[in-house]
Amino acid sequence: MPAAGVQQTQLSHDGKGKLSAADEQKIREAIRAKYVEVARSPAGRFLYPIGREGAEKLGYDQAIIDRAPVQLLQSFCGVGNPFSLGGIAPGHRVLDFGCGAGFDMFVAGNSVCTGGLVCGIDLTEDMVVRATDNLRQAGLKNFEVRQVDAEDIPFADDFFDVVISNGVINLSPCKQQCFAEIFRVLKPGGKLHFADVILEKDLPSHLIGSLEAWSQ
Repeated sequence: MPAAGVQQTQLSHDGKGKLSAADEQKIREAIRAKYVEVARSPAGRFLYPIGREGAEKLGYDQAIIDRAPVQLLQSFCGVGNPFSLGGIAPGHRVLDFGCGAGFDMFVAGNSVCTGGLVCGIDLTEDMVVRATDNLRQAGLKNFEVRQVDAEDIPFADDFFDVVISNGVINLSPCKQQCFAEIFRVLKPGGKLHFADVILEKDLPSHLIGSLEAWSQ
């Protein structure tokens, strides 16, 4: 519950659950502001294990974890393990939708090998810089990271074999657009492997329409 004297920003919708364009942009700006701080240091900003502990508890390949540079591993704050949903083959093109600091891109890069490509997109410029630095330090060659301002994916139709995402789609104010864009860039027969958080019960009344709740 908000502290006494702290005013929360309230969002509005059209009565059918659709947010205004202005409120969608407010949500993106709030999320971007939070993840600027996460890019600097994720410690203490999440209610679940992160870093090496998080990756191990989520069942990531121990050999990959042990190969990851310390800075890259410390920056991991995923909510699940999208690689548990299916393998990635040598030569595949993989997109990480909301790549953060790049740990899942590193994992994918170890699977696609030199004949494949791993691309990442993120809303936050600081994360794009951090991911690029982390992956260069890790020795990954076949990758690129781009900043995006909304749900639009800056790649051609039918480009990727696999799209992965880890704890990101829940943050989007336009989830239908997320899935439409993912479908567009996947090749026919391509796969989406994503892990995310969901509500198991209704939000408390004081959080409904709260801008701050989007970036928790």
